[in-house]
Amino acid sequence: MATYETFGAEKLFLLHEEVETIHAGSKWNEGPVWLPASRSLVWSDIPNSRLMRWDEITGTVTVYRQGSNNSNGNTLDREGRLITCEHGARRLTRTEHDGSVTVLADSHRGKPLNSPNDVVVKRDGTIWFSDPTYGIDGDYFGNRAKRAQDGNFLYRLDPATGDLRAVVTDMVQPNGLAFTPNEKHLLVVDSGRTGGAEHPAHIRRFAVREDGSLESLGVLVECPAGVFDGFRIDADGRIWAGTADGVHCFSPDGAPLGRIVLGEIVINLCFGGSKLNQLFLCAPTKVYRVFVRATGLNPWRTP
Repeated sequence: MATYETFGAEKLFLLHEEVETIHAGSKWNEGPVWLPASRSLVWSDIPNSRLMRWDEITGTVTVYRQGSNNSNGNTLDREGRLITCEHGARRLTRTEHDGSVTVLADSHRGKPLNSPNDVVVKRDGTIWFSDPTYGIDGDYFGNRAKRAQDGNFLYRLDPATGDLRAVVTDMVQPNGLAFTPNEKHLLVVDSGRTGGAEHPAHIRRFAVREDGSLESLGVLVECPAGVFDGFRIDADGRIWAGTADGVHCFSPDGAPLGRIVLGEIVINLCFGGSKLNQLFLCAPTKVYRVFVRATGLNPWRTP
């Protein structure tokens, strides 16, 4: 049974609320995204190369797409289309409203991407995604291959022009990312510690300039358990991040506020439900749901 801990006066949790298992039996769950039009959750089961879908109305889980090229991170664009990072094909794609798939990016400066991992869409329509090597390091999460890029970068894509530029080039393994509510800052995980204790396991903060470039403001928070992977920012700017023991919540300035102790790793998470007050948690083989005293960011709201 999950337990709740708070480190301050903020009321984050409904203490009577139990963490509910909505799916079990995957190999490695990642990339959850809430689809408001269908009241459903879609996420990736990376080794099984499929996208899964949980229906809030019926409570049933079905395969959304089989043969997803070892998809990882997912999000929605401004038109409600699914944007997906595909480890196996080393590309970023968009699923159109008719179900067809459009390749948005698969190379940078004439060389293949590493393995796009996580993705977020800014309100101006630009798409920002991380490109570590997890999908090419072996055959479990993708396809073993040599890295063609000079490093592991964070990219900004303008889908209107096709312009793709590397905006962060000094991370070991860039991973989860999210904009603050006013989009003046971008937070990015470096999960490099998966490659050794000498590497980082933290979230960095960047100021977003008018031209789309970033200014590094340093490390915001170090991971208290294992490594950070995916995280979300709620409507009040608080950070909800998966860790080795569950979910940790931090203030906008990185101070610890509380945690949900699951006793197992939470890889990624997202807010969902009609009120965006449900937290969906991806553990390796299970997906959980819990109501919290927080509201997720509405991606379609105006500043």
